[in-house]
Amino acid sequence: MTDLLYTEEEEALRAAVRDLLGDHCDAAGVIARTESDAPHDLRLWKALTDKMGLAGLLVPEELGGQGATHREAAVVLEELGRAVAPVPYLTSAVVATEALLACGSDDLLAGLSQGTTVAALAVGLHTAPGAAFPSVRLEDGRLHGELTGIADAAFADLLLVPADDGGLYAVEAAAATVTPQVSFDLTRPLATVTLAGVTGRRLGDAAPAVRRALRTGAGLLASEQLGVAEWALTETVRYLKDRKQFNRPVGGFQALKHRLAQLWLEVVNLRAAARGAADALTTGEDADVAVAVAQAYAASVAVHAAEEAVQLHGGLGMTWEHPAHLYLKRAKADSIAYGTAGAHRDTLAGLVDLPAP
Repeated sequence: MTDLLYTEEEEALRAAVRDLLGDHCDAAGVIARTESDAPHDLRLWKALTDKMGLAGLLVPEELGGQGATHREAAVVLEELGRAVAPVPYLTSAVVATEALLACGSDDLLAGLSQGTTVAALAVGLHTAPGAAFPSVRLEDGRLHGELTGIADAAFADLLLVPADDGGLYAVEAAAATVTPQVSFDLTRPLATVTLAGVTGRRLGDAAPAVRRALRTGAGLLASEQLGVAEWALTETVRYLKDRKQFNRPVGGFQALKHRLAQLWLEVVNLRAAARGAADALTTGEDADVAVAVAQAYAASVAVHAAEEAVQLHGGLGMTWEHPAHLYLKRAKADSIAYGTAGAHRDTLAGLVDLPAP
């Protein structure tokens, strides 16, 4: 039987990432960035990549990466979720990296593993694994077209663009026009990518590469959602222990204890689902099923936890200065990223041959 408990190495990795985020990613700084024209934290990204080499966790050692598994990447995403860190780790170090691994683009992977290159898969963030995705037109060796809803494209140096000839092309981001879109989650901005006669390097077939990338993104997104939910639960419990009404801690009121107990059960179940998805991606056993299960469950738990954090913090939770709104926005945006819960339930029904009535 697979052991989903965290290993000593994974716990050590968690501690190191949490310490680094504690030094470089405070809530006030994240909120200030959402009000600026530069929501991504370049200093934090350099600390994650230069000091810890986390951008190359999924890249084989012979290509300059860490040669780690999806389980370790999941631990990193849990901690990034707890901090709503405004860095392109999921989009570049996971999704784009998986697409390049599928294409065997070793030279490009070396840059990603060192963190010197940030890549973005030019497929809408809402796209589920296996779903159809838009492509640009290839004409006379040049790419023409527009793609919308591309996460972290504004921070990317390299865009991985699907074309109508069935290929996946590497395009320098500087050659494209990247226009910011209004994004609900300001810590993971979206953009429209416009290509007007841009040349690109064909990497391989788009369909299998995109499917692999989106499946891994969906599976490990559950770990980020777990981090969001754990923060919301932990901070809400802490606040209710300190906040007093009628000279009693608010957390002692029975109705609130029941709500927190229910939320704790949901978070524990989410942890099992997220760990199951990460482990299945590592071993390759029933990965499609594990990812669908995790995403069918994760969205509602993360959103519920964030909503409870806002409500149970009272008036404080409604203020811009308190970070609860960052977690609610991340949870809501994540609930449609890489496919909605409903889409994953439909996928799961087909995988286990239990179609909905």
